[in-house]
Amino acid sequence: MTSALPDVMCIGQARLTAGLDRTDRIDLTSHYSIFGTLPRLTADQLIGMAEQVDLRGRGGAAFPVARKMKAVLQSVQKRKRRAVVLVNATEGEPGSAKDRMLMLRSPFLVLGGALLAARALHAMEILIGVTREDVARSVSAACMEEPDLRRLVRVVRVPERFVSGEGGALVNAMNGKPALPPGRKVRAADTGVDDLPTYLSNAETFAQIAVLAMLGPRGYASTGTSKEPGTYLLTVGGAADRPAILEVPAGLPLGEALDLCDAAPGDGVLVGGYHGMWLPTDAAYDVPVSRAGLTAAGGSLGAGIVLP
Repeated sequence: MTSALPDVMCIGQARLTAGLDRTDRIDLTSHYSIFGTLPRLTADQLIGMAEQVDLRGRGGAAFPVARKMKAVLQSVQKRKRRAVVLVNATEGEPGSAKDRMLMLRSPFLVLGGALLAARALHAMEILIGVTREDVARSVSAACMEEPDLRRLVRVVRVPERFVSGEGGALVNAMNGKPALPPGRKVRAADTGVDDLPTYLSNAETFAQIAVLAMLGPRGYASTGTSKEPGTYLLTVGGAADRPAILEVPAGLPLGEALDLCDAAPGDGVLVGGYHGMWLPTDAAYDVPVSRAGLTAAGGSLGAGIVLP
């Protein structure tokens, strides 16, 4: 199930990758022993925690989690409709493998974050949008181990295309339409799946929500930088002799990640994938792995893709 994935490595304290140095796949019992049980949080509590650490989405756009969750909550209250939670696990960026890794090797971290959001928002359903059969099997098997997940989660396959991961395209697919962007701005928080308020984020974002809930804002902010606390998952590929999915604290010099993956920058390093930029060789080693650091250097963190 995990043979097609690159190695998983970590610099500093493992959070999203905790336990993966000891097992190929973390089952429910192992998950509880590694991470503990999830707290039950209200929407206001979860939003407040996300605001304290300025948690951003990890799908590429870095949209504030708290603002998106507030929008769903307001729509629920205004329209008197139940919410839906939608996990974007399509990972259409060809250079990225971090979401697939989480779904295959530590699925309960992603599903736990989705369950936290669903309970906080009183959602009626959790939908998991996937493109790959192995990911669909992994999620379905995980849900069979936990009663709430078995009751709430539905896995939906969509075509394996870059555009399938665009938010509007994924909502269209969940509604039985072609997985194509709608061509106009439609907020899922207002009218998403089945015209219901929908909280939509990518797989790593839900894993980050779970970690935040278990550690609390102070614990979550014990690594990273003051403005960008926590860790990032990078997919380091390209000319790397040791390609890997690498968890690093925000602010780490990119050169440390390149060195660990035996990745000489050569003529430059592409950061951020399709929507990213090339960093020149002389800048690549010293630039901090953070949204602010990479933007200041003329790059983009995006979905954490690093291709020397």
